[in-house]
Amino acid sequence: MAFTIAIDGPAAAGKGTISRAVAAHFGFAHLDTGLLYRAVGVRMLEGTDPVEAAATLTPADLERGDLRGAAAAQAASRVATIPEVRSALLDFQRAFARRAGGAVLDGRDIGTVICPEAEAKLFVTASAEVRARRRHAELRAAGSDMTYDAVLADVLDRDARDRDRSTAPLIAADDAVLIDTSAMDIAAAIAAAITAIDARR
Repeated sequence: MAFTIAIDGPAAAGKGTISRAVAAHFGFAHLDTGLLYRAVGVRMLEGTDPVEAAATLTPADLERGDLRGAAAAQAASRVATIPEVRSALLDFQRAFARRAGGAVLDGRDIGTVICPEAEAKLFVTASAEVRARRRHAELRAAGSDMTYDAVLADVLDRDARDRDRSTAPLIAADDAVLIDTSAMDIAAAIAAAITAIDARR
C-alpha cells in the first residue's frame, strides 16, 4: 500500500537527516529531491542547458561525488527557479512518491506541489542563524575555509530565492505539521517527526 510522507523546509533545517531517519524507522524508500536539482545544476555548470539536463537526468547523475558542495547548492537554487526544469522532474518525483511500500520525499515543494495529497506532511525549519552555524560546521569539517558570515549570507540568499520564486515557492502546506529544530537535538527532532507521522497513519 502506498503511503507518502512529504517533508519540506529551507536549507540546513535538518529535513534531510530527519527524512532518512523516518524512512528507516518506517521501512520506506527515501528520495532527497534536492539531489535532482543539484545534479541538474552541476550539469548546467558543465555547459548543458538546464532544461535538457532535467529531461535527460539518469540515476548515475545522482551518484556523482560533487553534488554536496557549495557550487552544486548554488546552481541547484538557480535552476530550481526555471519552470521547465521543475516540470521535467515532476513525473519522476510523483512516481517515486506512490511506489508500493511507502515513500519519504524531502524538498521545498513536496507537500504543496509534488504530492499535495500526501498522507503525512511536515515542514521542518530553524532560524537562519542556527542553520548557518550548522552548515558552517559541516563545511569546516569538510575542509572549507568559508566564514560563518559568508555562509549566513548564502543561507539568506537561498531562502529569498526559494521563497520568492514564481514557480513552487517555499511555503508550508496548510495541513503540514511544523517542526522548528532551532532548539532541538537530532534525536528530539526525529522523535517529533515520527510522532506527527504516527498520528496520520
